[in-house]
Amino acid sequence: MTLSLRDISDRLEIQDALTAYSTAVDGGRFDDLRTVFTTDAHIDYSATGGITGTLDECIAWLGEVLPAFSAYCHFLGNVDIRIDGGTATSRTLCLNPMQTPDSSAFLLGIYYDDDWARTVDGWRITTRTLVTKFHKQL
Repeated sequence: MTLSLRDISDRLEIQDALTAYSTAVDGGRFDDLRTVFTTDAHIDYSATGGITGTLDECIAWLGEVLPAFSAYCHFLGNVDIRIDGGTATSRTLCLNPMQTPDSSAFLLGIYYDDDWARTVDGWRITTRTLVTKFHKQL
């Protein structure tokens, strides 16, 4: 596959946005997600028992739920990006270890299935669906 400079730039910008998502969530800076999603984004975390809702609803939910964990982080890999003009789709593998205050731990293997739009501010996620691959108690 031959990629143009525009293709390479678009892919890097999308990968940077995926990293920005993980960095914001792992750092507890949930308002930073506004630089990753469109204002009217639809987000579906229901596969892991979370909510389905708007960006504002999901930011509030993350702020309520994640502080209950003593540790968690995102390891992203295997990003499949398909660009079609001003829109794109991606599927990103994520390994997400999480620990509770009583030192119980588990590992989530998930995919983020995303729809993207090129905006005046760069690439933004318009729809995110979390898909569970596995859940393993450690």
